[in-house]
Amino acid sequence: MLKSIISTLGIFCCLVSIGNAQELNAKVKVLSTAIANADKSIFTTMEKAITDFLNTRKWTDDEYTVNEKIDINILINLTGKTNDDVYNATINIQASRPVFNTGYMSPLVSYLDKDVVFRYSQFTPLQFDDSRVGGSEAMSANLTAILAYYSYLILGLDYDSFSPDGGTLYFNKARNIVNNAPEQGKSIPGWKAVDGTKNRYWLIDQILNPRFIEVRNVWYTFHRKGLDNMYNNPQQANREILSTIALLSKVNRENPSSILIQFLFNAKSDEYAKAVSLLPREERAQYTAPLGQMDIPNLAKYQQLNK
Repeated sequence: MLKSIISTLGIFCCLVSIGNAQELNAKVKVLSTAIANADKSIFTTMEKAITDFLNTRKWTDDEYTVNEKIDINILINLTGKTNDDVYNATINIQASRPVFNTGYMSPLVSYLDKDVVFRYSQFTPLQFDDSRVGGSEAMSANLTAILAYYSYLILGLDYDSFSPDGGTLYFNKARNIVNNAPEQGKSIPGWKAVDGTKNRYWLIDQILNPRFIEVRNVWYTFHRKGLDNMYNNPQQANREILSTIALLSKVNRENPSSILIQFLFNAKSDEYAKAVSLLPREERAQYTAPLGQMDIPNLAKYQQLNK
């Protein structure tokens, strides 16, 4: 795989090869404070089951070394439970990848999914089959479908950051999960276009939609030509990062309020602000203005750079 080739050129230090090693290094935390009168051991078991599901499953055909594994932090906040072991929850997902010749981990994903509902029975194994996502046990399958969806999404973003369109295979796997999503009446949200404009359906739809192809080009430029080149040529690397702002702005004008643009800025707003801060103050406004227009939740962050 490309990442392994890059590693041999020195992008990652002190590599320890492990044949056929899994791709994800996930840490999972389950919060259950909203669930009253429940056996807390259930949530400890749930936490371990989800961690094992993510870390022991082989998600790709490539071989990963320890230092190539993608760091993921998942916080599952259980907000309610019914008598038949169906939970409502939110899932906060953070993922990052290392930057060449540094100890810095660059965020790939920083996202909160609020449309989470699933059935979980203690000690029942978590199972997932790419070819059979739905089925009669839809509510039980929804947990692993969501976990697999975000695993493939993160893998796709990681591969895209190393190679132009390198993550297409994994984005298509995520879309396959959407197309075959667990369904039980109208009680399983987040998978359909009609569920809203900012959910799992629309996120993967926009990633693979030709209207948003420039976002994927930006993603590659930002990481490989920008961040990964900071050690060798920091000024040119910063120019590459700044050059992506105009490209994103064009996509945003043509596709206002898209989930994909905000999804990107959820992870990258701090890095964009840092790149602008390296410029002389009089040159910053040309970048902070479009950033603020695209990324309204972080408008104050960009405005501060002009003071």
